[in-house]
Amino acid sequence: MKRFWMIGAALVALLFAGGASAAGVAPVNGRDYRTLPVAQPVSPAGKVVVMEFFWYDCPHCAEFEPMLEAWASKLPKNVVLERVPVKWAPRFVPQQRLYYTLLALHKVGALQAKVFDAIHRQHIKLETPDQMADWLQSHGVPRQQFLDTYNAFGVQMQARRAAGLTTAYQIDGVPSLAVQGRYVASADMPGTPTMGQVLQVVDALIAQQPQAR
Repeated sequence: MKRFWMIGAALVALLFAGGASAAGVAPVNGRDYRTLPVAQPVSPAGKVVVMEFFWYDCPHCAEFEPMLEAWASKLPKNVVLERVPVKWAPRFVPQQRLYYTLLALHKVGALQAKVFDAIHRQHIKLETPDQMADWLQSHGVPRQQFLDTYNAFGVQMQARRAAGLTTAYQIDGVPSLAVQGRYVASADMPGTPTMGQVLQVVDALIAQQPQAR
């Protein structure tokens, strides 16, 4: 079973306190982040690409979501955030396709946090296309439009790509953040026990990239 890392609401205050990159201290490979043995291609060219690996059913991803949204809202124009729904087993595929359906319908901004809220606070099951279609219809997305998009070839291909990225980036726990196809940071690292500290490390890694200058 894959690991899901504890964030702890009480530790959110550490976002700008402590951590490896606080007070201008550079993050350390192997302590604060890990470097992939093979760098992965990223796009668009000329941008710093940050990937968030997540799973809708993960409670720690749900807890991280508002922190991530606040952080992403302040990113400079030369930094791009891409969300990647993970796949470790076939049962992950429906929620992968849920995300890419929302993306295709331009509904991620409006509904991403609401999906997490439905699952983790309202205890609504969103595990099958029918369950998803019923819930989304109550949020203004026509049922048939959702199902047609969910079953579209493009959405299926994006889900398969996300599965490949999960493997290529050696993701074994969520939430995890990858920077520029080379560095992966998570609360599993000994120097970054909270996601606030993980974001500090990500900021420092972004600043090191030539595209950030």
